[in-house]
Amino acid sequence: MAFFSSVTAAQERLAVPDARPLLLAAIDAPDGRAHGVLSGPMADAITARFKATSPVYIDVSTERRYAQPGCRRLKVSFWQDGVQLPGVPGPRRRTIDFGINYCRDGLPPRSLS
Repeated sequence: MAFFSSVTAAQERLAVPDARPLLLAAIDAPDGRAHGVLSGPMADAITARFKATSPVYIDVSTERRYAQPGCRRLKVSFWQDGVQLPGVPGPRRRTIDFGINYCRDGLPPRSLS
């Protein structure tokens, strides 16, 4: 289940070409969260392919802070409303969640402690 709410969807969101700026923003944020909306050709292609009724939203939250400065375990959710999949009756919200160990330098942490 995604960790977004209607309040999150209504917040001002940073337009980003990919999730990386939001990963960094979540690492730096006092509450460990960042919210954005995918923009550009990739976002347009995804929305057109699935005949979706909303932009592709991205929510990032910190699950764990590692001892190495600037390194976190992050939960990343991509979600979109009105997605129509082949063979599925009616459009609906679809979400893809994943976790990533990420540091400000773009590399994984040297240690998971």
